[in-house]
Amino acid sequence: MARLTAHTRRIVMAAATAVVLTGGVAAAVFLGSDTSADGPGPALAHSSSTGRSTGKSDDKPGRASGKPGSSASGDDSAPDGSDGSGDATGPAAPPGAAGISEVIDHETESGGKSVSITIDDGPSPVWTPKILAVLEQYNVKATFCMIGPQAKANPAMVKQIVAAGHRLCDHTVSHDEAMNKKPVAYQSSEVLDAQKMIEDAAGGAKVQYFRAPGGAFTPDNRHIAAGHGMRPLGWNVDTKDWKRPGTAAIVKTVKQEIKSGPIVLFHDGGGERAQTVAALKEVLPWLAQQGYTFSFPAI
Repeated sequence: MARLTAHTRRIVMAAATAVVLTGGVAAAVFLGSDTSADGPGPALAHSSSTGRSTGKSDDKPGRASGKPGSSASGDDSAPDGSDGSGDATGPAAPPGAAGISEVIDHETESGGKSVSITIDDGPSPVWTPKILAVLEQYNVKATFCMIGPQAKANPAMVKQIVAAGHRLCDHTVSHDEAMNKKPVAYQSSEVLDAQKMIEDAAGGAKVQYFRAPGGAFTPDNRHIAAGHGMRPLGWNVDTKDWKRPGTAAIVKTVKQEIKSGPIVLFHDGGGERAQTVAALKEVLPWLAQQGYTFSFPAI
């Protein structure tokens, strides 16, 4: 009888505990009520230390990370949306069962001098329409990384995003930035339950990417996502707009860090996002003036 691989053993062990974990959601991630203009609903917690990119990680596209392989525990996240393993970045890797690479994407489809705008934590009935209006004004298509319950609660907005030609990304059920420290069955539920919520809300449009909250990728959740048609999606520029540092600070971050790579991270959910809307009005025309074109992330 053939020996099971370490990855397969983890899946088998996790399956044995799936019943216990069914329905488990990291409720602790949602800290209190959101008092923003979005109205009632959970406010997403973001880590202010390790959960977001400094833009200076060694694990960037086209550069060897020099890091060892993934740890057996699955605790192998890195703050720039990579899983910290030596093969975690780059445009190519053997595809999984669904023909999708498990390697975390930090590249655009178009390549060259192009950028990808990604929008996390929504959709929001208040801020997403404002962001959509700015994107339409500058003829930019973006990728919206949605929280499953947010999509379920706002199906008309999800359909509007799809109708406008934007793409969908799975940002899990509960935005648990510690999901990489939890059992595979829990990670699977976070990924796949959110995918179903988003696709149901979209009326059948497919979710093409998966972004782990705070970069909490593991080999397991990347394998699960790719096996269900979703490319793991990292980022290169974290605008830190979720902290609301001021419009000028958000714009400055993009201008200073765009040389780090092409995938730029903004937010439409998790709180009041007026600064994000204002920053996009400055950033999008500036990028075009610098000779950048706009593209989706690679699949």
